[in-house]
Amino acid sequence: MPHTVVIADDITGANDIGIMYAKAGLKTYVYSYQDGGGQAYLPCDALVIDTDSRFDTYEEAYRKVRSALEHMPLEGVAQFIDKQCSVFRGNIGAEFDAMLDALGEDFAVVVLGFPDNGRTTLHSVHYVHGMKLEDSQFRNDPVHPMTKSDLVEILQAQTRRRVGAVHYETYEKGPVAVREAIEKAKEKYQYVIMDVRDNADLALLAQVLQNQRILCGSSALSAELARLQARQGGDTTGRTLVSRRQKVFCMAASLTPQTVEQTAYMREAGYPVITLDTRRIVDENDREEEKRRVHALVCKAYENGEFAMVHSMNRAEEVEKTKKIAQKAGMDNTQISSLVSAVLSEISVQVIQEYQIRRIIVCGGDTSASLCAHLGIGGMQVLEEIEAGLPTCESVEEPHYRMVLKSGSFGSQAFVEKAMEKLWLEEQKGV
Repeated sequence: MPHTVVIADDITGANDIGIMYAKAGLKTYVYSYQDGGGQAYLPCDALVIDTDSRFDTYEEAYRKVRSALEHMPLEGVAQFIDKQCSVFRGNIGAEFDAMLDALGEDFAVVVLGFPDNGRTTLHSVHYVHGMKLEDSQFRNDPVHPMTKSDLVEILQAQTRRRVGAVHYETYEKGPVAVREAIEKAKEKYQYVIMDVRDNADLALLAQVLQNQRILCGSSALSAELARLQARQGGDTTGRTLVSRRQKVFCMAASLTPQTVEQTAYMREAGYPVITLDTRRIVDENDREEEKRRVHALVCKAYENGEFAMVHSMNRAEEVEKTKKIAQKAGMDNTQISSLVSAVLSEISVQVIQEYQIRRIIVCGGDTSASLCAHLGIGGMQVLEEIEAGLPTCESVEEPHYRMVLKSGSFGSQAFVEKAMEKLWLEEQKGV
């Protein structure tokens, strides 16, 4: 069994934390949750299960996490991690509680900070690139609007267990003082939120928490934990890179500013970028006609090159118009969002199968989950990091798809171009 088992609430988050172990040289696999258990897992150092539960009800998210753990052989696992969005979107309390209940435990440390992606926590208040969470881009998230910044308050609203915190002033006294503060907090609380100002704080926390049985939060702490684990011995493998250009397909449905900027960058750089008119997908007849239009444009792009990108409308006025059309048809924001992902996935699968494409980039967690489901991908090995929290991975089933599944709010403006170039490098295991 692996040293570390991670439960993640979406596929991009699963890959995000998976790369933290893979880049330390540890063999890491990501699998999709299967209801009822019975799944076989390849031997590895870090095993990540994607429950695809961020948009589920509180009760369903709890059920999935608990079921995933109860149907897994747990003997020999040293550490369990519940990986959540780095700004606490989703069913945070339900999934943390489910992990504790499944493992028969009643305490977990929560570390949400991810400095490399602009997420910091000071006195339990969470910041995104220096702005309070409630003032950041996530305040207007269409499904999980984040209108508060205090992580203790946010988590406490989702759990009956008591939530406390340890602040950064304790860190200045060294690791022994931090351990003592956590032990003292354990007398009163079941969850303790840790401050994170920078990567030095993460290194300190990893030293303190490397033997903590249950951890919750973002993926950033795992980068430090993996380094410590690798020093104790892991399944490390070398790779060589061979240039082998193949067709690359990219799909994007995230409405985050990062993905919008990445899409605009590719268009301005002269790559073929095709827009799905989401206003025409609610009506079934219009939807089929729109799918045919987009498919024809993708085919035209591949006649002249090796890359094509399809994305959903992302301008504010277009998004609002789509929502209004959906509302008239009795659909809420979550339902229209899922429909957009499904339509994009249907177009993508048709293109991928028609051109036998094995190199794929997806922008957006819900979109990534949808495409993987359509392609029948149940597990992936995490390979190499492109940017912080954004790796390449390869499906364990045949045909072996080499993929980059990007969280909507991650990545530089030129990330899609960088991912495309990385996918043109064929990785081969060193002898």
